[in-house]
Amino acid sequence: MMQLFLLDINWSAVSLQAGQLILSLSILVVMHELGHFIPAKIFKCRVEKFYLFFDPWFALFKKKVGETEYGIGWLPLGGYVKIAGMVDESMDKEQLKQPPQDWEFRSKPAWQRLIIMIGGVTVNVLLAIFIYAMILFTWGDTKLPMKSLTNGVWIVDSVGTELGLRTGDKIVEVNNQPVEYFEDLNAQLLLGETIKVERNSKVENIVIPVNFIEQIVEKGKRTLLAFRASRLLLLKCPILQMLSRPV
Repeated sequence: MMQLFLLDINWSAVSLQAGQLILSLSILVVMHELGHFIPAKIFKCRVEKFYLFFDPWFALFKKKVGETEYGIGWLPLGGYVKIAGMVDESMDKEQLKQPPQDWEFRSKPAWQRLIIMIGGVTVNVLLAIFIYAMILFTWGDTKLPMKSLTNGVWIVDSVGTELGLRTGDKIVEVNNQPVEYFEDLNAQLLLGETIKVERNSKVENIVIPVNFIEQIVEKGKRTLLAFRASRLLLLKCPILQMLSRPV
C-alpha cells in the first residue's frame, strides 16, 4: 500500500514547488543580509563571512574573496553576515576579548552601528513594498471608467426605478462630484443627496431619498440594481445589489 501511495505522487510537481520555495527563501535571505553587508562595507567594517543558509559543521560551498568568505550552508533556516567586532549568529565572542580595532563594528559611532543593525529589516520592508506593488500592477483590480458605459446603465429592479433611474441613463455626478469609476458609485450613492444623469441627451437631477439606506436594508433579500454596459456584460454595484432573487 505504501509503495502504491508513493507511485501516485507527482514528484516532478513536488520538486518544482520545493525548488520555488527554496529559491524564494534564498532571495529573501540574500536581500536581508545585503541590508547588513552593504552598510558595513560603506562604514569600513571588516565583513568576515557572508552566508546563505546556516553552516554548522560544514558548508556546501565556500570561497574567500578578499577579506570575506562567501558560502552556502546546508541548513535552510536563514543566513548570516559575520561582521568583525559584533556578536551575531556565529556567537564568536573571542574578538571581544581583544582591544577594539578601527575596522570593527564596536569601534564605529552609534549611528553607524544602528544603520548596520537595522539594514536587514529596512531591506525587508522595501522589498515587501516592491513585491506588493508588482502584485497590484500585475493582478490588481481593474476599474471601469464611467465614460466607457456608452449605453448608460441598465436598471433591472424596481428600487432603481423608484429612485428615478431609467435604463440608458448615464450617471454624470453624485452630490455634485463626478463619478469617474463604476466601482466608486457604491460609496458615492450612500453618501449622496442628488444624482445628475444624462438621459436622451438631456441632463436631469434626481434627489436621493433620505431613507435610501433604509430601503436597501428592507430589500436585503432581493436584488436591487445591477448596472450593465450592454446585455452581454453584467456589472454589479455591491451596495445596490443583494444576494437573493425576486420572489
